[in-house]
Amino acid sequence: MPQLHLASGSPRRRELLTQIGVPFTVLSAQIDETPLPNEPAVAYVERLARGKAEAGLAQLSDDGACVMGADTAVVLDGRILGKPVDEADALAMLAALSGREHEVLTAIAVIDRQRCETRTVSSLVRFRSIATHEAKAYWASGEPRDKAGSYAIQGLAAIFVEGLQGSYSAVVGLPLCETAELLGRFGIPCWQCLEGDKS
Repeated sequence: MPQLHLASGSPRRRELLTQIGVPFTVLSAQIDETPLPNEPAVAYVERLARGKAEAGLAQLSDDGACVMGADTAVVLDGRILGKPVDEADALAMLAALSGREHEVLTAIAVIDRQRCETRTVSSLVRFRSIATHEAKAYWASGEPRDKAGSYAIQGLAAIFVEGLQGSYSAVVGLPLCETAELLGRFGIPCWQCLEGDKS
């Protein structure tokens, strides 16, 4: 069975992979995440997921290595909302998302020495109206600082979410249904922690 390497610094992705019983090691894969001119959001997340996986694979000498990369983008009116640069940027994003529905795109890429396959999942998230004092308090919590769109659905921002259409785990950072299917195509099963566990 191939050894899976996760090319991501995201603790959320590590938790989600662990949740479905897939052992892995973590690689640091730093790539330029700047969107290209006029690049569609779908192409952007796919390019970054693939780029992280490729950067991870380049660090390994094992011929049987298998690397997964992933990227998540919050998209509003066709515009990619990245990680906030400061408080003003975060407050502006939260104000734009307030009382509206937005799209969350998560792409995953799995690569070995022979091939690279990707999957992209689109989910729709609707926020209730967010008061300015709530947005400021949320920023002060520290949670939005390294999050696309300035929020974490699995954290304090859960109270802003009126509805979700699609994959919750994809909004967190890794679509588990599609991840399991894609890893299976590379010979990496889920629920490995259950093997031999008869208790």
